Amino acid sequence: MWSWVLHRVTGMLLFLFLLVHVLDTALVRVSPEVYNEVIGTYKTPIMGLGEVGLVAAVLFHALNGIRIILVDFTARGPRYQRVMLWIVIGLTVAALAGFLPRHLSNVFGAH
Repeated sequence: MWSWVLHRVTGMLLFLFLLVHVLDTALVRVSPEVYNEVIGTYKTPIMGLGEVGLVAAVLFHALNGIRIILVDFTARGPRYQRVMLWIVIGLTVAALAGFLPRHLSNVFGAH
């Protein structure tokens, strides 16, 4: 149940991110000055932490999507769906553990 909810939540968050990304990128054609101001607001520690959430959402959503495909389209998928969920969580955490030190040093450390 929780994987179902989290898959939908991360999907909506990714959709909203992509919408904002398309809109702020489109600003460069309207007003390069406004575009530069908007991009400047993204270079804050709060947005850096938001990027961590974005990467976590992408990782979980992608890996859980593969799990859903395996559950739906393989004969043994339903039997192992819980194990596969733990694998998805483990891979997501492992990938984040590799991403976080470098990213957080860029966000909070010297560039």
